[in-house]
Amino acid sequence: MIIDTHCHIYKSEIENAEEIIIEAAKNDIHMILNGTDPQSNREILELAAKHENVHAALGYFHTFADDVAEEDIALLDRQLKNENVIAVGEIGLDYYHTKENKDTQKELFEKMLELAKKHDLPVIVHSRKSIQDTFDILKKHGVAGSMHCYQGSAEMAQEFVKLGFFMGIGGPITYANNKKVKKTVKKIGISHILVETDSPYLAPEEKRGEKNTPINLKYIIGKIAEELDMKNDDVMKATAENAMELFGIDV
Repeated sequence: MIIDTHCHIYKSEIENAEEIIIEAAKNDIHMILNGTDPQSNREILELAAKHENVHAALGYFHTFADDVAEEDIALLDRQLKNENVIAVGEIGLDYYHTKENKDTQKELFEKMLELAKKHDLPVIVHSRKSIQDTFDILKKHGVAGSMHCYQGSAEMAQEFVKLGFFMGIGGPITYANNKKVKKTVKKIGISHILVETDSPYLAPEEKRGEKNTPINLKYIIGKIAEELDMKNDDVMKATAENAMELFGIDV
């Protein structure tokens, strides 16, 4: 069994979402679908109720920070009670595209973390060009979770591990020029690694230019195995166990 801990396989992101989910099930792949706004959260709950290999992570992404209203927070609060929800995500900070709404992003991020604590759920965190602010806020709130598509330093990764976080490793580890992710994997070891695709984005090198799907986890697992001098099956087993431990997935 493989667990894709971060993907966006639902109709508003990719038209043939259900076909991809069914194909993944045939390959013994479970997936955590991550929401970013009210629409995607609704779609994910519908898919999780229908497919046994789908688990729901609901949240509001930084792109929704300027539009979120109190009724949206109240809606998410209710949705997090659903039995298929295993995490709050995708949430976090992103200063790559704009730094103008930093305070608004931080405010939304903290509200998401408060909901995670209220419902006793781990979090799935996005951080781009915002690693120190992300770390400081997470440290203050005392939650555990996954750092999605981790791109920080290996040394900072160790600090996140101390907070109770796993590093989400995806397609970028297969890119020849991405030495930072490879260094992180070696520094923290298999005990704090999760595998993810961010489908339909971030396809591995072998599938660059194509829509990414959870089937491509095999390339990510293979590269992690190469970097850690492990067998592919051992990486698959260890990362699945890590995901089950963090998210309370019982399969």
